[in-house]
Amino acid sequence: MPLDIASILARFSKLNIVVIGDIMLDHYIMGDATRISPEAPVPVVSVARDTYVPGGAANVGNNFAGLGVPTTLIGSYTDDPESKLLNDVLQQRQIQLSPLGKRDGATTIVKTRVVVQRQQLCRIDREAKPAAYALDAQLQSPEFLKLIQQADAILFSDYAKGVINDALLHTVRTTVAQSSKAPLLVVDPKPKRHLNLSGMTVMTPNRSEALQMAGFDSSPDADFDDEAVAAAIFQAYNPEKLVITLGADGMLLGEHGKIIGRIATEAQEVFDVSGAGDTVVSVLTAALAAGENLLDAATLANKAAGIVVRHLGTAPITQKELLA
Repeated sequence: MPLDIASILARFSKLNIVVIGDIMLDHYIMGDATRISPEAPVPVVSVARDTYVPGGAANVGNNFAGLGVPTTLIGSYTDDPESKLLNDVLQQRQIQLSPLGKRDGATTIVKTRVVVQRQQLCRIDREAKPAAYALDAQLQSPEFLKLIQQADAILFSDYAKGVINDALLHTVRTTVAQSSKAPLLVVDPKPKRHLNLSGMTVMTPNRSEALQMAGFDSSPDADFDDEAVAAAIFQAYNPEKLVITLGADGMLLGEHGKIIGRIATEAQEVFDVSGAGDTVVSVLTAALAAGENLLDAATLANKAAGIVVRHLGTAPITQKELLA
């Protein structure tokens, strides 16, 4: 039976989602290059325009906004010009950035991409060390605990910049365990950080991350054994649900320690995969929080991913696109 997408989307406005993670400002310098610099063997880019959009965990919030899901975004930022730009783009999209994340000295993370004729020429990153972004001092504040207790789902968007750490995960797990409400706990993991990810409702690693979590070779040409990888992850982390994104090979789904199966990708043409993982985890979380089963939620997320990869740059999914 085909998905009743309109019915699913209609329930999204009643949700309350909290996204915690590494917020970033994505800066795109768009232009053309027709000559080589006389100073060095590099192209000279003539800038046509600058574009600023939410990145990292902020892009996850941007996807929820496009879906019509009420969302609170928690991540570290400071009072610098980049933060003001980020706040502007979030406000334009009606995304609520929690003041809990405002810090002194934690440079707002910016990723600048130079794009020439739809091809990325280079990327320039500005960021501080991970310790600067930890939210440890805010974890026991009444405001933070209230947000956790009232959420339908809490999504940990980890870009390995420092916001997601064991102290934060422990506080959220403890608060949820003592709450009458049982929100979904969803994590988009970074295995290299070796965090304690026990107690998660949903884990959404990509192919390489899943192999790392399973303790297997994660090189691009490594074999991927569905049964072995899923079994190793379930044994090590015991998530209730597991969704492994496999790019052109679709998604592998597992639940309660067993594989449900694979679903094929819906992407017909791919211009840019930037932010596709954010789209998947956002749509998946919203659909599960709205009461959908794993297969239907993942099918909707897969459809959304197939849409956003047709866009150039980090772009959120919208209800209109899903209904088309």
